[in-house]
Amino acid sequence: MSQVSQTPIHTAGTRRRSQRVLMQVSIRIRGKDAQGKDFEEMTETLAINAHGALVLLNARVISGAVIRMKHNKTEEEQECHVAFLGPVRGGKAEIGVEFSSPSPNFWRVAFPPEDWSPKSPEARTPTKLRLQK
Repeated sequence: MSQVSQTPIHTAGTRRRSQRVLMQVSIRIRGKDAQGKDFEEMTETLAINAHGALVLLNARVISGAVIRMKHNKTEEEQECHVAFLGPVRGGKAEIGVEFSSPSPNFWRVAFPPEDWSPKSPEARTPTKLRLQK
């Protein structure tokens, strides 16, 4: 089941190419770990955007590593590379992955426009976020 929050995450001083949406999506990631051994892991996203995702991963990977990410609901698979290595939480590392080629519909959601903010009038109006087909 997907859980959604439309609150964008902003990192101080960092300009994002697209808004992040806090959303848990069940995925499978496979590739080679930091020791060059094959791994395959079921996990969930912490946040998604039009260019990739932030995930927690047991496997230790290196920055720039090429991995495959499969959306478990749609069965779509996309090649990605590791763009960010973050802190370890509960034995899992926070990993930012970026699609190797554009895949704007991979997540099947509509992302907020770049000028969106929690202070926008439409942010105060309850709406249902629906998955796009």
